[in-house]
Amino acid sequence: MKIVHVLSGTVLAALAASSAIAQQRPISSVDYYRLVTVSEPSVSPSGAAVAFTVTTVVEDKDRRHREVWLAPADGTAPPYRLTSVSTEGSNARWSPDGSLLAFSSRRDSAGVEDDDGVWFLRTGALAGEAFRISGVHAAPVWSRDGAWMAYLWAGAVPDTVQRDPRRGWVAPDAITRGPDPKRFDGRVITHVPYKADGQGFLRDVRSEPRQHIYVVPAAGGEPRQLTSGQLAQRSIAWSPDGRSIAFVQDSTDEDERRLDQHPDIYLVDVTTGVLRRLTTDPGYHTNPAFSPDGRTIAYNCSAGRGQPNDMCVMPVAGGEPRNLTREWNLDPGAPAWSTDGSTISFNADTEGNVHLFRIPARGGQVTQVTRGLRQLGGFSASVDGKMMAFAASDITHPSELFVVQGDGSGERRLTSFNDRYLAEVTAIPADTIWYTSVGGARIHGWLHKPYAYEPGRKYPLVLYIHGGPHGQYGNVYFHEFQMLAGQGYWVLFTNPRGSTGYGHDFTYATRLRWGMEDYEDLLKGVDEVIRRTGQVDTTRMAVLGGSYGGFMTNWILGHTNRFAVAQTDRSIMNWFSWYGSSEAQGLTEYEFGGFPWDQDSLYWALSPLKFVKNMRTPLLIVHSEEDHRTPITDGEQLFMALKKRGVPVEFVRYPRSSHGLSRTGPPWLLVDRLERIRTWFAHWIGTGSAPARAASGGAR
Repeated sequence: MKIVHVLSGTVLAALAASSAIAQQRPISSVDYYRLVTVSEPSVSPSGAAVAFTVTTVVEDKDRRHREVWLAPADGTAPPYRLTSVSTEGSNARWSPDGSLLAFSSRRDSAGVEDDDGVWFLRTGALAGEAFRISGVHAAPVWSRDGAWMAYLWAGAVPDTVQRDPRRGWVAPDAITRGPDPKRFDGRVITHVPYKADGQGFLRDVRSEPRQHIYVVPAAGGEPRQLTSGQLAQRSIAWSPDGRSIAFVQDSTDEDERRLDQHPDIYLVDVTTGVLRRLTTDPGYHTNPAFSPDGRTIAYNCSAGRGQPNDMCVMPVAGGEPRNLTREWNLDPGAPAWSTDGSTISFNADTEGNVHLFRIPARGGQVTQVTRGLRQLGGFSASVDGKMMAFAASDITHPSELFVVQGDGSGERRLTSFNDRYLAEVTAIPADTIWYTSVGGARIHGWLHKPYAYEPGRKYPLVLYIHGGPHGQYGNVYFHEFQMLAGQGYWVLFTNPRGSTGYGHDFTYATRLRWGMEDYEDLLKGVDEVIRRTGQVDTTRMAVLGGSYGGFMTNWILGHTNRFAVAQTDRSIMNWFSWYGSSEAQGLTEYEFGGFPWDQDSLYWALSPLKFVKNMRTPLLIVHSEEDHRTPITDGEQLFMALKKRGVPVEFVRYPRSSHGLSRTGPPWLLVDRLERIRTWFAHWIGTGSAPARAASGGAR
């Protein structure tokens, strides 16, 4: 494994200066192996240091490697590794006095994976080796006084059960029986969910224990179970006095036919185990956080799926909740109280960025704390709130660690893991564009110039469509975009209707209308780039996208032939087959207004399969064989339809990968996918310097 060294600012400046002339190489697919990701910052209680996770790619072993590092917050010394290079480490969190650091690392003393995966490090001058604390079986949350730890755990599993390779394969309430259970190596399924993307087939949900709350003394000992039953708990938070724990529990968890969820906030008395439900109005209530005086809880609130997400507060003793952000048009993330209890902070998507916002706890104006054309994540603050840390990325820079003062001033970058890589390549900036689409909607987009751009020369254009649709593109490093721009293409990516970060109405404007105005938003973006630049070769344009972006790519090909080539990723072709084979039926149940047997005309009207007879564009289909979000059956239907019609098509099936292949899949496969997209486009439309190849064959 390549060991990454963090260089001082002086050395980095010298390196950058000496290599400036050579910084002309375009970014390639295999450069992905060099990217370093910084995430999960955790500020020490005093604010003196920040623990964080560093993720690298181990190319020769086709995997990612995670380590916990530590950086002095004042930047007077370089960051250094805390965990061993031979083991995995992540998700660091501090004890209240800062003397211990807990982290996740599935190993035993010999470096072998274990079941619990929680280890501790002393943070003093004589830190020593990582060690276990008896009775801690999952990531701990300390009480404010540091005397106790709480965690969520499904309980111990006997060795004989744990070693059974077919555990949970046969539902205990199954009616059918085979002649020889020992020979049967299939599955008998009676309940849903029975599969999940990234996990594959699940054990029978009724036979598996639920996740409950346990507490254990901070020094270790026998854990005590506080909650039980058939409903799982999540999102635990200690009250300041240590007498109770808030958590989230969903009464609909056992309802296989639910059309919506109903997570509520509860309190459990640590001494008696008595539960009390705090939220009673219908909707979603998540991410509870106690005020410093323990009298109030802040939480995220919503009336249900597709409804505005807000920040609410209510008395711990009970009473009416107050919605603090009802008049604010963005969606707040999880709450964090200021030390004096006067304000509540949270992150939110905003016009292609992610930033930290703050609101008075008694209500008032939301103010933005951090700024810039970038996306921030993992906000963490010192106990006194005077120092914060976060990971940040922008269009030309992968993620690094930053610290700022509590008011957002005095920002300082603490890491430089990607600087050496960036000194060798040309990361191309993107111009921001706004344009008007149908109905007067203002649409936000970004445009990368082609590598080695020359004024007056025409270049091919690539339109990239994001997934979701309720997500956003924006000011963050996308290796794929950089690679395509490096090949000599204009690269356009936009946030059409359905995207987050532009208000609730904009986000849900696509409900019941997928492929309608959002389709217009995308094509008008292409028209805008053609008009603005005057340098697009309109005979050599490409379109591609994944998930919802794959659906929309298929939809576009059935409605226009203006693109010369396309690539569709983990896409949807037939909403009827998708509904029966996916893990995510709730998506269309809400977005399409009901079940397919009740909304059959809409499910068919919005299926790209209906328009396959119009498709003539050469298409590369990429699909993961273990994708349970958008199962590969849709890719198979698309391939067969185009093949029978004589349309040029290739179908790449990736094993050992799920829906997240393009972002988190096995590195070898991820890079292979990038290179196949590059070579597919180069064949049909060339690059900025290579001639296009004519399509062979034609659609019947």
